[in-house]
Amino acid sequence: MTLKPAIWYPVAVGLSGINLVAVGFAAGGWHGTTHAALALGFGLWAQHLRRAPAASELPPGLDTIELEVSRLRQELGETQERLDFAERVLAQESEARRVEPQR
Repeated sequence: MTLKPAIWYPVAVGLSGINLVAVGFAAGGWHGTTHAALALGFGLWAQHLRRAPAASELPPGLDTIELEVSRLRQELGETQERLDFAERVLAQESEARRVEPQR
């Protein structure tokens, strides 16, 4: 599940504000401290949501780069296969020279 910052940012800000106000109404002790910690936590979450780029906001040329990298990987694989073939052919020729008896 992807969190949409446009929706969750106002929710986090609102929850932070409510808990900040609740600190003043809390009877003190752990109750007030809990509201303060929640206000801080929701505030930090709101900051994180504001800074995080949405998944749909990718750089404009990313698809083109991804296709190019895919094409380059395919070409590299073909080149490696050709190199392996050439190495096998050369190895067979050198072994054939060693095996032939000299006269």
